[in-house]
Amino acid sequence: MKISRFKLILPALIAWAGFGVSYADGVHQMNVDVKKKGAEISNTMYGLFFEDINFAADGGLYAELVKNRSFDFPYALTGWLPAGNVQIMNDGPFENNPNYVRLGGSGHGSKFTAITNEGFFGIGLKAGEKYRFSVYARSDAPRGSSVRIELIDKAAMGEQQAFVKHNLRIDSKEWKKYTVELTSPVTISKAQLRIFLTGQSNVDLEHVSLFPVDTWKGRENGLRKDLVQALADIKPGVFRFPGGCIVEGTDLETRYNWKNSVGPVENRKLNENRWHYTFDTRLFPDYFQSYGMGFYEFFLLCEDIGAEPLPVVSCGLACQFQNGKDAHCSLDEIDTFVQDAIDLVEFANGDVTTKWGALRAEMGHPEPFGMKYLAVGNEQWGEEYIEHVIPFIEALRKKCPEIEIVGTSGPYASGEYFDYLWPKMKELEADLVDEHYYCPEDWFINNAARYDSYERKGPKVFAGEYACHGSGRKWNHFNASLLEAGFMTGLERNADIVRMATYAPLFAHVEGWQWRPDLIWYDNLNVTRSCSYYVQQMYSTNKGTHVLKLLDDSQKPYTGAAGQDGLYASAVYDETDNSIVIKVINIGDDNQDINVVLSGLKRNETLKKGVVTTLHSDDIYADNVPHTNLVIEPETIKPVTSEIELNGQNLSVTVPAKTFAVYRLYR
Repeated sequence: MKISRFKLILPALIAWAGFGVSYADGVHQMNVDVKKKGAEISNTMYGLFFEDINFAADGGLYAELVKNRSFDFPYALTGWLPAGNVQIMNDGPFENNPNYVRLGGSGHGSKFTAITNEGFFGIGLKAGEKYRFSVYARSDAPRGSSVRIELIDKAAMGEQQAFVKHNLRIDSKEWKKYTVELTSPVTISKAQLRIFLTGQSNVDLEHVSLFPVDTWKGRENGLRKDLVQALADIKPGVFRFPGGCIVEGTDLETRYNWKNSVGPVENRKLNENRWHYTFDTRLFPDYFQSYGMGFYEFFLLCEDIGAEPLPVVSCGLACQFQNGKDAHCSLDEIDTFVQDAIDLVEFANGDVTTKWGALRAEMGHPEPFGMKYLAVGNEQWGEEYIEHVIPFIEALRKKCPEIEIVGTSGPYASGEYFDYLWPKMKELEADLVDEHYYCPEDWFINNAARYDSYERKGPKVFAGEYACHGSGRKWNHFNASLLEAGFMTGLERNADIVRMATYAPLFAHVEGWQWRPDLIWYDNLNVTRSCSYYVQQMYSTNKGTHVLKLLDDSQKPYTGAAGQDGLYASAVYDETDNSIVIKVINIGDDNQDINVVLSGLKRNETLKKGVVTTLHSDDIYADNVPHTNLVIEPETIKPVTSEIELNGQNLSVTVPAKTFAVYRLYR
């Protein structure tokens, strides 16, 4: 739709509690200097942060549909319902996963031996889709044995629970991998997998697996396609993994050890998930890490979606919130942790003649991944962190000088830990400092100018974890997302000091969440993108290449300050298509008239084309994500793009109340 003057006049909107003020009438002038390009905007400016919380890996991004596939959970049959003669054995073919299940004859013709897997909150299947069942198995019968593989609907009202059946012949006394493809005739979110013993001879089963054939890029040990597509659609510049607090672990024994996450998938050692019993209000004692999606898969994912990999390694300190000053290895033991970091660089970047480079090649990727960044520690603090990080910095500078090192400023956006760590990071010459802020509305309203006064020398900023946590409404409602958008103008305006920013957390299963808000929600069949997702996407896909100065008539940036009527703004130039991109956020209750003056254009130059993308909701507490039930609903709040007709060298628009608008003007 073309209109000569883009003015969307909306009805009065619901006022945000605590900010329900009326602004003065008048036109706001935004002066943009398009001739003088400012700081270059890093390709890593907007990205993603992954942590295995809220069933983000097993049960989420990792497409495996079987829970506890190797029977190595502390309770070996977690996720499995046994019937008949079922035994757990522990002398299996895989050193790191020794358990397997033995199905024996029931001894009676009318009794059956079987095991049934519940999946992760059920097993999601789609009609017409193929699923790859695989298992390592052996039989003690001279002529072999058979098992029957079934996909079942336990809640079925008819006589038959099974809607797929397949007989599988186990024809070897030695361990052997068997694979079959099953096609589901129905769409169902809570199917189960059942394996019957069909004779009286023993059959041993290990690493029982069920994957959709249609994973991301069709990989057998693959990722869930719709969830990866949601990541790719943001066009992230950086991807931080694998956490977060799981890097630290509840204790050092349960820290994320990247070396346990590579190599043959069936021999990757199970790890206790940091989050399985952390919240007594959202307790999931069956939450473990199979490491099926390990560091190799993370690096592949980064390559697939065009993001720079940013791994985080343990610095020898477990979670200090839970353990205090005793949560660390001694400095005499730190060399093991440092060597893990050095070896990780070799795994990512080393030649195939090196030990870890050879393993990468053996796994299918002889070319280096080209890792450039490495974070040491997560949210550590105090002198103990400095003592532990120094050996890492010294070793990495000496052996891996190409790697940029990311340190931390602790768990808070300000205060004692923050004030102590930032000067230390400068002293140690860290390349970037990871700042975290999970804060309420007023913090985001008042901090768009946070980085305007930061020292320009020394480490750059990585805003590694942030989200607006609404007061009394801690979910992904539109208002929180709008305030995040306003705050992010300050990240963009200060691209000379802010190099990276990643919202957190990333994923949440609607039946398995422990922490919210989160960027992307899903159940076993569907995915929903939150309002905050679209804010991140609008920034990332419109980040430009250089900052442009945007000021009001008093030569101040738009930071929601007094007299600016709840307006936040930033501007960039994009040399890839010769466009000017202006982001404007109106958090107020009234529409705001704006006149954008572009200085520095050639005398007779006129803009060729203009488009505007807006994100708006009449209900500021509306949400794309259900928070009162477990049903994925259609997304109601999405960006809307339309063409605008331009007049000369200026742009006159009305930004509706409670709206994030991105104007892209082509020269």
